[in-house]
Amino acid sequence: MTFRYRFSYYLIGFIMGLFFVAMVFSGKDTRCNYFPNARVLNDLRNKPFTFSDKAQQILAQKWVDTSDIKNSLTYGDVDFDKSNISFEKGKLYIIEGKTKNNQPIILEVVNYSNKAVLKDIIKK
Repeated sequence: MTFRYRFSYYLIGFIMGLFFVAMVFSGKDTRCNYFPNARVLNDLRNKPFTFSDKAQQILAQKWVDTSDIKNSLTYGDVDFDKSNISFEKGKLYIIEGKTKNNQPIILEVVNYSNKAVLKDIIKK
């Protein structure tokens, strides 16, 4: 068998394999959260999210809103030096993010086993 025929058989099998892999992974909501920052933020986003009284008062001041909180929970950075501290039967995480006006903010979020609570919002 010549090289041309072997190469054509290889390409046919490779294309069929790509087709099957695409079919298997296209219907699933798969995420590749390999790094600790991505895993923590994904865990906080997927739990029911509530606001403490202090956080609601800060949101009422109108310099920050819930879309800024969501963006910080998606694109923010977790400060692991100050985070992962036991706090009231949960863990406290410090997340650095930005508002729509590009103003840096710090979110203090308590991660419980069944929910996440935004404890405080700090202007940086």
